[in-house]
Amino acid sequence: MNTPIKVLIVDDSALVRKMLNEMLSSDPDIKVVGTAQDPYDAREKIKQLHPDVLTLDVEMPKMDGVTFLKNLMRLHPLPVVMVSTLTEKGADVTFEALDLGAVDFVTKPKIDLEHTFEEYTYEICNKVKSASRVSKTMLEMRYQRYVRNIESASKASSQPTASTLNTTKASSTIVALGASTGGTEAIKEVLVRMPNNAPAIVITQHIPAAFSEPFAKRMNTLSEMEVYEAEEGQIIESGNVYIAPGDRHLLIVKEGGHFVCRLDDGEPVNRHKPSVDVMFRSVLKNVGNNTVAVILTGMGADGAKGMKEMRNQGIETIAQDEKTSVVWGMPGEAVKIDAASHIKPLDQVAATILSLCK
Repeated sequence: MNTPIKVLIVDDSALVRKMLNEMLSSDPDIKVVGTAQDPYDAREKIKQLHPDVLTLDVEMPKMDGVTFLKNLMRLHPLPVVMVSTLTEKGADVTFEALDLGAVDFVTKPKIDLEHTFEEYTYEICNKVKSASRVSKTMLEMRYQRYVRNIESASKASSQPTASTLNTTKASSTIVALGASTGGTEAIKEVLVRMPNNAPAIVITQHIPAAFSEPFAKRMNTLSEMEVYEAEEGQIIESGNVYIAPGDRHLLIVKEGGHFVCRLDDGEPVNRHKPSVDVMFRSVLKNVGNNTVAVILTGMGADGAKGMKEMRNQGIETIAQDEKTSVVWGMPGEAVKIDAASHIKPLDQVAATILSLCK
């Protein structure tokens, strides 16, 4: 019998601590070993209880969650699932926490959770289990990357040269990219290496609706490409990136000689909306072989079957390798079913995309 995953809940709200305790304790594979009301309390409980995973409130008194996380990752790396408020500030702080090495995040449970209690419980339990499998080496690697990024004054030296790429605006080639757990940082590592005239990129990242626009804005400040949260009917052009809204499937269709974004409010697929499989299949149907498909780090299997269908039609496909993936679920599943024609470490994904698009 497997030893249960030991979880410490860190949150300043007694009610939220109680709710999270109840949800996590409902899973036989998880044991809540304690709760802490602030980072100072948490520091002592970590020493006493030796948890495997922390859930950490983003905004707390005495010391905010990000400051605590920075100290934790520097001195005693542990897998962390952030608990975030559904606000713009909450989104900004959460992305900084993911930058620092937090594995994943959930939004704060709502007090009137009756209708979604089961769904929320499923989500947080799965994210805690997923976090428990992340190695100390991966956490240290991510924190060191954060430090290097802070110290680096310019990203220009890591950019591929743009001169070998097509500079026309209408995009005949489309890069379709999917990700989940760990994906916000993995996507950033790809986008900062893309030149401003790279082929158009369409992205499905599993993310709450309130976070997709702040995520797109954040990527836009870091990338040479123009990054948007995709809008209904938006024309797809080279040099641009289109990120699926957190509550809509992103479809790519051809209209009037252009590829355009279509947003679909259909049912979740593989428990996800947006779904990577939905986007991949629309690209396969409407763009055909002028495509490169990419799956980055993520929990589950969304995108693997769609990518296999693309590869079967002769499309070049890339999966992130296990060593650099926070969670090798989605890319691992793609590799398992022979959907990936290329398996690459994260820092080589951008160059591989550009090489295949030439």
